Amino acid sequence: MNKNRLFLKYILYDMLAALLVWVAFVIFRKTINNINILHDFQILIPNHNYLVSLLLFPIYCTFVYYLSGFYLNTIKKTKLSLVTNTLLTTVLISFLVFFLLKLGDVVVSYRYFYFSMLVLFGLLFCITFLFRNFIFSQIHHNYKTKKWTINTLIIGTGSNALKIANELEQNAEQNTLKGFVSLNQHIVMPQDRVLGSMNQIASIIEKNNIQEAIVILDNADEQQLFTIINSLYKFNIDIRFTPRLYEILTGSAKINRLEISPLVNITSSSMSDWEASIKRFVDIIASVISLILLSPFLIYFMIRIKRDSKGPVFYRQERIGRYGRPFKILKFRTMYVGSETGVPQLSSANDDRITPVGKILRKYRIDEIPQFWNIIKGDMSLVGPRPERRYYINRIIEEAPYYCLLYKIRPGLTSWGPIKIGYSDSIEKMIERLNYDIIYLDNMSLITDFKILVYTVEIIFKGKGV
Repeated sequence: MNKNRLFLKYILYDMLAALLVWVAFVIFRKTINNINILHDFQILIPNHNYLVSLLLFPIYCTFVYYLSGFYLNTIKKTKLSLVTNTLLTTVLISFLVFFLLKLGDVVVSYRYFYFSMLVLFGLLFCITFLFRNFIFSQIHHNYKTKKWTINTLIIGTGSNALKIANELEQNAEQNTLKGFVSLNQHIVMPQDRVLGSMNQIASIIEKNNIQEAIVILDNADEQQLFTIINSLYKFNIDIRFTPRLYEILTGSAKINRLEISPLVNITSSSMSDWEASIKRFVDIIASVISLILLSPFLIYFMIRIKRDSKGPVFYRQERIGRYGRPFKILKFRTMYVGSETGVPQLSSANDDRITPVGKILRKYRIDEIPQFWNIIKGDMSLVGPRPERRYYINRIIEEAPYYCLLYKIRPGLTSWGPIKIGYSDSIEKMIERLNYDIIYLDNMSLITDFKILVYTVEIIFKGKGV
């Protein structure tokens, strides 16, 4: 099972379907109307070049499909989501082709105009769904014949673990239960099915090619639960756990499969696929535009930093990002070289390690602008929890073990936590900021992101960055 290959296969088939649809549609329109289809389309397709339109239409369709979130989690698509997504996106594409791009029929009655739009929609929906359903049927067949499977590991050996194991083996054809991991609890299943303890988790996951882990504790010990989840994040696998009363009451426990008990997916975002796709698209476009527009401004401060004190213009520091993976965050240097040696130290507004120009950069958060590059690379997003260093994460986890929940999304340039708390110069403030970020996770949406960006701009212009 290769997720990247499946992703590319869907794109290839969608583009092929769009190409066939456009050829058939051009033939239809010429036959019915005998008019120049691209009469008002001279900007994108000069000289009414039909060969160019054959290229543009598939790209346009694929772009809409991408924004709809169809290409996210392709391996987990259901027949219902396949039909729904294809129906909605083909309606949107057909509408935009006729009313936004103004494919003109000035000499033809509205009857033919709308009839042509319905023909385009019918062709696009039927052919696209036919191709997609072919891939979906292959996926379903591969799972049914066990050519593909989701190797699953259960963390826990109690009665609840045995119950979920029986449900998986009897009803979930996509999963193959490889075994159990002991938590020094009472073991109620055959000893030969226990693959080892949590101390051996890395080798167990690698040896059995695990793609999903389900944490099942007989006693709902929050500290133990999040300690286990923290240790699993770095392996880039789906992590689920059996819901406690809190998850049931707050709606975190989802019924994704009717044949097994509800589970909480700790690695999936609360954002819908279409919102997540648009969010990433906006991240890239906004970052590229910002770097271009701010380039004279950036060059000015690069010169100021170089003249202000000895040392490099940029400062790179390891932070922990999505899935608990480290990355190098990029900032303008605001401190003297050698300001931090040994144990990391938090900074404050009156920190004497900050350079004169560094105080200005921090006040208006100009030092964060280079992180647009981190956003383009995919390390970060415009909006998301601020990434921390491993040293401080370990200290936070001692008091707030649920910090690992932040690993499910990309860290951000700004978020609700920094807006409410500002610079965190103590562990207590970091934990307070974490609690705001957890609330953001539960309320993620494009509207929420937009509001946070507006508040951030206000803070920058008022010079409240520190």
